[in-house]
Amino acid sequence: MRRILITTLFFTALIVIWQAMANSGWWSPMLPVPGDVAAYLWHAAQDGSLWKASAVTMARLLIGYAVGVAIGLSLGVLSATSTFVEDTIGVLALGLQTLPNVCWVPLALLWFSQTESAILFVVVMGTMWSVITTTESGARTISPSFARAARTMGSDGFHKWTHVILPASLPFLISGTRQGWRSAWHSLMAVEISVAILTDFGLGHLLHYGQEVNAINQVVGVLLVIIAIGLLTDKALFVPWERFLRRRWGTGMRLA
Repeated sequence: MRRILITTLFFTALIVIWQAMANSGWWSPMLPVPGDVAAYLWHAAQDGSLWKASAVTMARLLIGYAVGVAIGLSLGVLSATSTFVEDTIGVLALGLQTLPNVCWVPLALLWFSQTESAILFVVVMGTMWSVITTTESGARTISPSFARAARTMGSDGFHKWTHVILPASLPFLISGTRQGWRSAWHSLMAVEISVAILTDFGLGHLLHYGQEVNAINQVVGVLLVIIAIGLLTDKALFVPWERFLRRRWGTGMRLA
């Protein structure tokens, strides 16, 4: 209850500061008042454009993220166990992870033009390499004594991986998928702003069109929605798993 109260007071103070800055005159051309942003969000929710854009964006995100995680986890585990894969795919993933996600957009447009495939390609690329490197580094931190103990008790091959290695590396896999989710979210926003698909508008398109028509209240409103969705999905999907794993592994105590 105390934490909820502190969070509420903090964001209330931010809104008050925002209102004061908008009314000061110094920021008025660049910063809309909170009431104008709220009015846009209410109107967009009433006519359905905000819900439709959010649904389109989330559908693209989930599909691209699922494909990227499936490939990334598999290659990450292989890279942690095979020197050949580490020296090839592992090095490639490490290099491509440093590439900003928006850099995939021109290549996607050249290959797939203004299509859904271009958007999904960028999301998969933004997710996959991050998951590979995080999964590989996490799997390598597992104590070798786990594998030796498993072999001593007769566990080997596929059984050892499914019953010993993967459960032991689960905290790192969750961390990798969480990092992949954030990267996928960043990639999707970058490509939606750049790729104009006339059939399905996402949140990135609403953001871009708000900038095109100089509607600052729309731009700020969509930014707030993007932030809210990112926070809610992170809290709903990954925080519960991380709390469970910290309790399970005995690392749930908060530092003083």
